[in-house]
Amino acid sequence: MASADLRKELDCSICLTIYTDPVTLRCGHNFCRLCINLVLDTQEGAGVYSCPECREKFQERPELQRNITLCNIVESFRSAQPDQEETGVFCTYCIHSPVPAVMSCLMCEASLCDNHLRVHSKSPEHVLCDPTTSLENRKCSVHKKILEYYCLTDAACICVSCSLAGDHQGHKVETLDEASEKKKQKLRNDLQELITKTEETEKEVQSLQENKRKVHEKSSGVTERVTALFKDLRRQLDDLEKRVLREVSRQEEQLSLALADFIQQLEIKKAELSRKMCHIEELCNMTDPLTVLQESHTGDLCDTEEGDKEDRERRDGRDLDVALISHTLYTGLSDIIAGVTGGCIIQEATDIFLDINTAGNSLHISDDMKIVSWSDVRQNHPQTPKRFQKYPQVLSRQSFSSGRHYWEVDVSKSEWWGVGMCYPSIERKGEQSLIGGNNKSWGLLKLNHDNCFVRHESTKIQLPDNVCSNRVRIYLDYEAGRLSFYDLCVPITHLHTFTANFTEPLHAVFGVSEGSIKMCGKKSNQEMQGWKAL
Repeated sequence: MASADLRKELDCSICLTIYTDPVTLRCGHNFCRLCINLVLDTQEGAGVYSCPECREKFQERPELQRNITLCNIVESFRSAQPDQEETGVFCTYCIHSPVPAVMSCLMCEASLCDNHLRVHSKSPEHVLCDPTTSLENRKCSVHKKILEYYCLTDAACICVSCSLAGDHQGHKVETLDEASEKKKQKLRNDLQELITKTEETEKEVQSLQENKRKVHEKSSGVTERVTALFKDLRRQLDDLEKRVLREVSRQEEQLSLALADFIQQLEIKKAELSRKMCHIEELCNMTDPLTVLQESHTGDLCDTEEGDKEDRERRDGRDLDVALISHTLYTGLSDIIAGVTGGCIIQEATDIFLDINTAGNSLHISDDMKIVSWSDVRQNHPQTPKRFQKYPQVLSRQSFSSGRHYWEVDVSKSEWWGVGMCYPSIERKGEQSLIGGNNKSWGLLKLNHDNCFVRHESTKIQLPDNVCSNRVRIYLDYEAGRLSFYDLCVPITHLHTFTANFTEPLHAVFGVSEGSIKMCGKKSNQEMQGWKAL
């Protein structure tokens, strides 16, 4: 009885089985760790926790303390009575205390411990089996005889009387051992298939775990590279900001010096004008006509109007070159982006092709429509209304009626050239057909060894004498009405910007009287990004 009482004390009050990993609440009651956690989980929504045994309440979820002593007692009890824990079958004849049974007798319908098994009858009718509490299931419910055979027809266990005179008479039967062995063999085969499938599943699990590990490694590598990339991007952006701000400061300083010089000149001029005004007023106030007539003449002020107009034109339009600043900014940004993406995300520069149907007869156009060369030999191009007759000029195939575009021209092999834009309605004969010599074209030109100049409506503006002019960039913003020319030296120099309200599509126009000029190929994406953003 003492063993039974001890067994009862080792049962969890929640699952009613022996403790598994017992833990203790503050109130002193013990439970399986899993059992009490499940109970506490259900109480979590109420906000108040309580012990399932004594109902003591806790405002916060109680901490679970492992009961080491009780754990040791449970382990000792399980070690001492493995069979009892495994089967729960006790000897029928041990009435004073429960003793685990080792066998059960189907004839006696009793379970036996080691001591009672030794004195049990050894006669054949006393059939022994593993300990069981269901001895009645081992006998035929009709004939009350031991089940010894298996009916294959009805898939049922039967006694000898059932096979000879009962419902199973004439059916195919086997002994329980034979039928059991066949079923075991089938189960072994099934087990082998399950083992094979388990191994395959385990391999798949390992493969997936390997993939997971590789994904983690790759993710770590990508994370490291991205982190380094953004760190480098921040550094490059800081450098670019400083570079752009330096360009702004440089232009401001140059403009300030130039404007200060103009202001000083105007102050001098203002003082001179004041002096002349005072002198004239003095003459006007004199009463002696002889003195007035004999006073030296001040000169005709109108003589200086032309010079004043030139000075005014030099001063007008003095401002920051926002286009150049934008170019520095966006080219830098493009370089950064190109370093990240490999330069495959931005539209390239406009690729200009020449229209041979517009070329003058002294011009030779290359097969790729990229080079125009002046020739002493008349080309005898077919006569068309589009062809230039007086000047050696040619138009581009493309026309532009919207958007922003740029292209470049190599002029290093010619000393007499012109580049620009014009309407398709430009004259093709006479003086009005020259680039910039009309209101339908805007051009940058160089004649022999003279300095470059820009021209529109025959108005010529001379450019500084330090223009390199080996490679020229033309930039068009149609909607904004801006046409700009740049000298691609180092650093890039802005030459001039025309402003106009464009009313027709524009064609690129080129002229050459010596040597050749070449349409440069598509530029790098990072260059395009800067010019596209201007």
